[in-house]
Amino acid sequence: MERWQPRRGRGRGRGTYSSSSHTQSNNFRPSNTSNHQTTRKITPNHTSSVINNKQDNNGPDDLPNLTGSCPYMCPVDERSRRERLRDLAVFERLNGNPSLSSSALAVKKFCRTISTKDVRDVDLRPIFVLEDTLNHLLDIFGSKSQPFEVIHDFVFDRTRSIRQDLSMQGIMTGDQAIRIYERIVKFHIVSHYKLQRNNANSDPNVSPMHHLNMEQLTKTLSSLYHLYDQTRKPNPEFYSFHVLLHLGSDHQQTGESLSLWFRKLPFSIMKSKEMMFARRLLRYSRFGNYKQFLETVDSEASCLQYYVLEPYICEIRALALACLNYGGYKLYPYPLIEVSKRLFMEESDVESFCKDCDLETYTSEEGTKFMPTKQTSFCRPKGSRKYYPMASKRLKTMYDEVPEAI
Repeated sequence: MERWQPRRGRGRGRGTYSSSSHTQSNNFRPSNTSNHQTTRKITPNHTSSVINNKQDNNGPDDLPNLTGSCPYMCPVDERSRRERLRDLAVFERLNGNPSLSSSALAVKKFCRTISTKDVRDVDLRPIFVLEDTLNHLLDIFGSKSQPFEVIHDFVFDRTRSIRQDLSMQGIMTGDQAIRIYERIVKFHIVSHYKLQRNNANSDPNVSPMHHLNMEQLTKTLSSLYHLYDQTRKPNPEFYSFHVLLHLGSDHQQTGESLSLWFRKLPFSIMKSKEMMFARRLLRYSRFGNYKQFLETVDSEASCLQYYVLEPYICEIRALALACLNYGGYKLYPYPLIEVSKRLFMEESDVESFCKDCDLETYTSEEGTKFMPTKQTSFCRPKGSRKYYPMASKRLKTMYDEVPEAI
């Protein structure tokens, strides 16, 4: 029987029941002619994960079956070559000698371009060596022997090498692989938090680092979600990170794609405490409910969730300040002490933040500081943002938990 189709008028129609609509919807179904004959469920970001692995790690489809046999953190040939070329990081030098290292110090570098013909088993590290290597790197990351940017740059490169070795050997299952990827994600999140603070101090070398770190965080999360799909052992908190990274105004246009991503998640993940927290913040952010946003962060955010969130808190505070400025009565200025409570800031920080937003403040004869309302000079902070910690007793304990977070 021929399907009924409503007559199209001049206005925008709701669609038809024609076969073309069914054809379009079939594009979302697995093709019977694809290389993958199984009909398992497509996981979030699975496609991007495979693409990223091929571009960043030279995925297993391009390489022969390899099983790493290198017992050291750095293959002997590479260490010898780098000693000869004086290409040793400060953390790899034996007694500070730029031409001498050891098996306990040298760590394999990430190689952006690598030929499949040159890959040997002896150049790849088995997974237990990779886990020991990661332990060594995170010990360095938790130290303060060098400026943070130097430490981050070293660990950043060497963790990419770990992921590359995993991909070359096709290790995409198992608890050890999940544990490695989760800890690398944590490293990128903590770096995201600390680099943002340094960027607020106008360090010209930090902004590119922050961008590259965010790029690798996204790729590592994609690979981790693929691992979760293979092992059926997902961690809801790591799914919440993907949502929290979409809170900023730069991601407002990704709302539809995020909705599709939600539909692919298991029900247990969607109803988990961590994901419910992230979804509430997403809703508060989209609707401009700064009060509920800040109160929820103050009462519920975990340490790592707060590290992801902190760069967006400045944006929410700017929204709150705009609401107070435009919504108040001109004859009744806001006391800064009241503004500080709404923004979860110290009073002295509020005065500085008002200046960042081009808002004036004044001090009364009694010594009370006020912010006049209906100011037309308001603008959102541009360029480097100063760091203003949340005035929260619970969150204050998290500011210095970086070593324990990983």
